[in-house]
Amino acid sequence: MRRGNRKVKLLIGLGIILFTVFQYYSKSEVNTYTGKKQHISISPEKEIAIGLQSTPYMAQQHGGLHPDKKYQEFVDMVGNKLVNSSIAAQTPYQFDFHLLKDTQTINAFALPGGQIFITYALFSKLENEDQLAGVLGHEIGHVVGRHSAERMSKQELTKGLLNGVAVGFDPSTAEGVAAIANVLNLSYGRDDELESDYLGVKIMIDAGYNPNALIGVMEILKAAAGPNKTPERLSTHPDPENRIEKIKEAIESYKQ
Repeated sequence: MRRGNRKVKLLIGLGIILFTVFQYYSKSEVNTYTGKKQHISISPEKEIAIGLQSTPYMAQQHGGLHPDKKYQEFVDMVGNKLVNSSIAAQTPYQFDFHLLKDTQTINAFALPGGQIFITYALFSKLENEDQLAGVLGHEIGHVVGRHSAERMSKQELTKGLLNGVAVGFDPSTAEGVAAIANVLNLSYGRDDELESDYLGVKIMIDAGYNPNALIGVMEILKAAAGPNKTPERLSTHPDPENRIEKIKEAIESYKQ
């Protein structure tokens, strides 16, 4: 009887795994703006809604919005110039740019659908308008590349696989699958960053900015990380040195 229960659990577990894999791979499309084939389960409209709903929470996490209207207007001006001069203007996304009050966290990030943030800690270290364009162009690249939506689909895939393994196999096997999935997701994160750098260079050039300024941004991030930075294999972001080389390659490719 016990052996029969094991077989039933195994079949159920395999069924969950097969269904999850089928769901993931059946929802594939080619990104109109990058030409990349992606597995995405939500619409651009849903991305926009998620981004708008999450914006107040993300601002709160970083101390709210920066009170200086002139700084915010400057960020808006550069961001809108980048959007209106590039492929971003052809997308259905609603781009909004937010300068966060946070003076400690050197960071910039994008939510699905076009909500883009930069902390004052990073903003204050930038040396010129071109570097700001580099930061915002990179984040616009994440939105155009639909990286958040793609990551959500990967998380659903991982969740389904883990559920199937937990039901049909030994729990220790599920732990192994989780570890492998974590490594794969870190790798996907690094690929997204490199693609956003590549897109960011193109977006900068289209708007008339000097793409070499993005290299200066990488130097700022490198200095901020210091000697105790997280090894690349354990981070969702590639090492700034590697990013600099890829950015140089992107700049050269657009000159041709």
